[in-house]
Amino acid sequence: MAAERDIDDLPRNDANYTALTPLWFLERAALAHPARASVVHGPLRYTWADTYRRCRRLASALARRSVGHGSTVAVIAPNVPAIYEAHFGVPMAGAVVNCVNIRLNAATVAFLLDHSSADVVMVDQEFFSLAEDALRIIAYQKKGAFKQPLLIVIGDQTCDPAALQDALRKGAIEYETFLESGDPEFAWKPPQDEWKSIALGYTSGTTSNPKGVVLHHRGAYLMALSGAVVWGMNEGAVYLWTLPMFHCNGWCYTWTLAALCGTSICLRQVLAKAIFSAIANQGVTHFCGAPVVLNTIVNAPPADTILPLPRIVNVMTAGAAPPPSILASMSKLGFRITHTYGLSETYGPSTVCAWKPEWDSLPADERARLHARQGIQYVGLEGLDVVDPKTMAPVPADGTTMGEIVMRGNCVMKGYLKNPKANAEAFENGWFHSGDLAVRHADGYIEVRDRAKDIIISGGENISSLEVEKAVYLHPAVLEASVVARADEQWGESPCVFVTLKDGVGRSDEAALARDIMTFCRERLPGYWVPKSVVFGPLPKTATGKIKKHELRAKAKVLGPVRKSRM
Repeated sequence: MAAERDIDDLPRNDANYTALTPLWFLERAALAHPARASVVHGPLRYTWADTYRRCRRLASALARRSVGHGSTVAVIAPNVPAIYEAHFGVPMAGAVVNCVNIRLNAATVAFLLDHSSADVVMVDQEFFSLAEDALRIIAYQKKGAFKQPLLIVIGDQTCDPAALQDALRKGAIEYETFLESGDPEFAWKPPQDEWKSIALGYTSGTTSNPKGVVLHHRGAYLMALSGAVVWGMNEGAVYLWTLPMFHCNGWCYTWTLAALCGTSICLRQVLAKAIFSAIANQGVTHFCGAPVVLNTIVNAPPADTILPLPRIVNVMTAGAAPPPSILASMSKLGFRITHTYGLSETYGPSTVCAWKPEWDSLPADERARLHARQGIQYVGLEGLDVVDPKTMAPVPADGTTMGEIVMRGNCVMKGYLKNPKANAEAFENGWFHSGDLAVRHADGYIEVRDRAKDIIISGGENISSLEVEKAVYLHPAVLEASVVARADEQWGESPCVFVTLKDGVGRSDEAALARDIMTFCRERLPGYWVPKSVVFGPLPKTATGKIKKHELRAKAKVLGPVRKSRM
């Protein structure tokens, strides 16, 4: 292809071109608002000047131990100041930050640490034994070839000190001591190339080993700013960390908050009471969460809530398609909901259901239905489409024809670490393939209908598990619901719904309650979409609140096929 012509032949130079990186945001925040609170955690309160010094100390301490370009630093921690600081301090040293899901088991953590060749493991005191067990597994597998990473334990004043003392006795370095070995005036350098990796994160790996998603400085910079734009975040926002920072780097809001000189309020545990308390007492203006977090808020007992809200609180939700009923209930409480959609491979949320003023006059149910769609691409994502996966032709904008969601642009990952086969599949035909099935509506907004693997095929007809779930959620006794395929002797497959009941709902006659739920659904769904089986009990979830459908599919398989189906 011939080179594109321009009106000039002016070259790039150091004065007019530099690699994009979100690390500059921190330096600017420290200059603009050195005394403003940057990170608050229990009795701890850091300013932006403090945070910049601490991150430079971290970068310096790592560099002094030859941790830099080509190195990976794993962080196993809940939402505490150290994991926030790692998002700047680690890449300031030239290394890559890998935030690890704290709810994984030791065997999976061992795989991650080994696969990423972690040179340093920073671990919160509560999860030190998890890191220990994981390293023990690697040592056993590697035998004499195992090289022990530098082990740093993060203390927390809000926790029992016994775990910290145990880690120190075993030779770990305390995080604050490690910082003291670094220079607060460390002359960090930005990457020469914005394609350089800034972060590594692992997918859930529900059916195989997790895949390592590699993100670059350019994408992190663009997504950090895009997240502020689509949400309408103002300078000085007060953000509550209900979303784990280990999940897609906190949807890039770790870096956004530095760009906006905002304040991070840390939460070790996400409880409705703690959320309402932070809103009332710490001036919270924004927080993110999966629909399970919203469900917790909506169904919180009155003793845990502080209503009415002292101000409008902006809530971004993603991670799973939220039922319209949950969105409507949150709005009634005074929360302003922004519904987004994305994946680890797209730096977190990358589409938004951009609200249209003309929707304000619609009935509440219709507003909630429109709000539940996944919408249009972020300003930082150049390409979004719904296509026939075989032909790559866009599906018609009729709201019914399903296709696969595909993306392309600067906010798509570099690729999967050490996994060329998965990369070839993910980037086939020049697009990133999400594996999610959706429709496109006449107004151009997309709506997720299912994961490709979650579609239920009954008598040759496709059934969207998400649409069935929306109907089940409307039942007054249902707190949570998830629908999977169950073998059916007559139809091949039929919907099986797993239900968690609300507190106070009688459980003495579950068979009658199951029939009532099926009758309820029959009034709202096509006959063949109605669940043929209902199973009661708690739903298994990931650390970010996603329901583990693979476990429910396994349970449905154990149940065996539905017999004598008449639908």
